[in-house]
Amino acid sequence: MLHLEERLRMGDEIMKTYIYEGGFGIVAKSGVGSAIKHQKNMLKQADIEEAKGWKEADIVHINTVFPDSVLAACLAKMQGKKVVYYGHSTMEDFRNSFIGSNRFAPLFKKWICFCYGLGDIVITPTEYSKGLLKSYGIQKKIYAVSNGVDTEFFQSRNKEKEKQEIHEKYKIPMNRKVVVSAGHLIQRKGILDFLKLAKMMPETTFIWFGGGNDSLVTQEVKEAVKKKSENVIFAGYVEAEELRNAYCGADAFAFFSYEETEGIVVLEALACEVPVVLRDIPVYKGWIQDQMQAYKVHNLEEYKHNLMHIFKKEQEELKRNARELAEQRSIRSAGERLKVVYRLSGVNEEKRPRNSSLRWKKILFQLMD
Repeated sequence: MLHLEERLRMGDEIMKTYIYEGGFGIVAKSGVGSAIKHQKNMLKQADIEEAKGWKEADIVHINTVFPDSVLAACLAKMQGKKVVYYGHSTMEDFRNSFIGSNRFAPLFKKWICFCYGLGDIVITPTEYSKGLLKSYGIQKKIYAVSNGVDTEFFQSRNKEKEKQEIHEKYKIPMNRKVVVSAGHLIQRKGILDFLKLAKMMPETTFIWFGGGNDSLVTQEVKEAVKKKSENVIFAGYVEAEELRNAYCGADAFAFFSYEETEGIVVLEALACEVPVVLRDIPVYKGWIQDQMQAYKVHNLEEYKHNLMHIFKKEQEELKRNARELAEQRSIRSAGERLKVVYRLSGVNEEKRPRNSSLRWKKILFQLMD
């Protein structure tokens, strides 16, 4: 049996890939938006040619589950192109996300199964999310490929300067410890626990980066945000450079999410070598080890205990291990893995004949009817 490297050296050049960006404006400030940007970089890093337009593409990447993405998948198949559907969403991470999400979660599951079923293959960020999608009964081949992290960008330039910047920007005394977190202002991301922990640690400043659609945020979250303690700062959505500097200038990064398919902000924090404390949820089993690359906790008391430990003791080994893990999930590494998946799955092989796509025309016409 041939090794992966030998398989990669065989066959024709990988064909042109087009990353469909329909609905990007909706997801631009989310993890899916970051993943789309990362895929463009992955193609470049792995020497996979990105198609500049739809017509010249042989392979089409689709990342969202909006109706236009379904139409795009059907159109691609009608034209004989191969479709790689990215499974960023699951029923589990749909729950506790916005008003009514729990009620509609079972319907959402059926919808994403239909969407992902349009792909020739499905790619999802982790083995955990792969297991979830397989449990839904999706019949297509599913591969785990990290969303990746730009380790060249997400690293410290000058720790002392970055620390000074975050304290000056948010008017925090230099002698106060700073904990940062990031994500949408939704219950699943653990915003309520973030606010509770801040009240438990009044001598520490807590900064949350990220926002949300106010019309979709639950009343419970809105009320909790209004009643935040004085040591909490909501920084809103910021550009990547400012977020990177915040990671590097903070004393710790705390991640409170209850459910993820990977968590790009976690990869970014690991790459920046800021000590990370995160909830011990299934997605991190097997690749993030407790007290090796991060501290994994189960309740607020453990969050507090580990943060206090970080404040008192240097974490040089933990930070080195974190950086090494981030390098393993760098955009370059993810791009090489994507190239392997292309070859193993056969999506880089000759396009399907156009006259074999009658089924997709029928589906498309039904959707438009």
